[in-house]
Amino acid sequence: MIGNFIADHIRGNNYTKFSKEIQQGIFLHREIDTFTDAHKIVRKSKRRLHKRYRHYDGVIIDIFYDYFLAKNWANYSAIPLDVYTDSINKLFHKKLLELPIKSQNFIKYMIEYNILYNYQFEDGIAKVLNGMNHRTKGKSQMNLAIEDLRLLKKELEEDFTLFFKDLIEFSSQKLKELLVIPTQIEIHKK
Repeated sequence: MIGNFIADHIRGNNYTKFSKEIQQGIFLHREIDTFTDAHKIVRKSKRRLHKRYRHYDGVIIDIFYDYFLAKNWANYSAIPLDVYTDSINKLFHKKLLELPIKSQNFIKYMIEYNILYNYQFEDGIAKVLNGMNHRTKGKSQMNLAIEDLRLLKKELEEDFTLFFKDLIEFSSQKLKELLVIPTQIEIHKK
């Protein structure tokens, strides 16, 4: 879980200083990113936003898909969302100093504003989009994307539901490969 979470903050082969389990999480995250970026349904979702947001469309779709996952959490997990996010927040708080600085900063923000839990609410998504827009100094116009979420909610939720079914299957298979073949990490190092 930690490797999957910090993967965006690990460049190239800088993963080697982490435990095998965290490396597996990093590789799983990278595989998921590649699968997601190439998936026809995700591309369809991105096209819905591309004219307005250009290369930020993928970031926005990631956020929207997080919203649909949190909103429909009970369809995917027997653990209630508040219980799950509380356990994640506690885990990351405990491991904070072992993680990259960028991850530490994001985790502090994530815990303070209970981001994972608040993804299920449009207001929570609006705050995330506003924060992302601020980080791009207004260039992305991501603060406007909440309007698109409201206008395209039905279509985007249908996209998410179909995509997520494929993602669950893909992730399950990749995780088995990473766990069954421990030398996979050694292959990636070369």
